[in-house]
Amino acid sequence: MEVRTCKQCKRLFNYLAGPSICGSCKEVLEKKFAEVKEYVREHPADGINEVAAANDVSANQIRRWIREERLAFSDASNVGLDCESCGKLIKSGRLCMECKEKLMGAVDDMYKPDDSIVAKKHREAARMRFVDR
Repeated sequence: MEVRTCKQCKRLFNYLAGPSICGSCKEVLEKKFAEVKEYVREHPADGINEVAAANDVSANQIRRWIREERLAFSDASNVGLDCESCGKLIKSGRLCMECKEKLMGAVDDMYKPDDSIVAKKHREAARMRFVDR
């Protein structure tokens, strides 16, 4: 177990995984998240700065929740972030649907069996041989 200093309250704690904040600060942050989520449901037209000011949370924290796909704004809202790949305006996450599909296609292509001549020769050479007695 690793001991770290909490980024918010500066106390020492046993770090396991995730953000470098202690358990009590994590609980406070989760309560704030619930408040922000409820506020966004009640005020769908408000922007990130208005939500942050009304809930005493930083705008960066709200953006972090949006990037993590924990918080999403409605299509009617003018709130959005840029896709990290193409720059298109998105409501939640890091990538737009088109870029996600491209990425998934690239990953699928990586794991497709290669039926080239070299691959066939490699499979043939790797086969187990038995000696007749």
